[in-house]
Amino acid sequence: MEASFVVAKLITLVLSLVVAYLAYHGYRRNGQTPMLYVSAGFVFIGAGAICEGLIYLVFRTTIVSAALVQAAIVSSGMLLILASLTK
Repeated sequence: MEASFVVAKLITLVLSLVVAYLAYHGYRRNGQTPMLYVSAGFVFIGAGAICEGLIYLVFRTTIVSAALVQAAIVSSGMLLILASLTK
């Protein structure tokens, strides 16, 4: 696997987890439930960032099926963030 690709995915994972931590900290400080949804949403987005490559390599699936799983995970995260914005 291309080293620059792995580095880019890891940067995305770290940034999304930092945002998730800050959102969770905001939830704990203020007790606002939408911040908890934001936090969970960014965890899903971060997990989706790395899962495609892992699924492709570990389970030896096609890149299309791995991308489909990644899209489902990232979309779930986006739905959680959308839910937080509508509350």
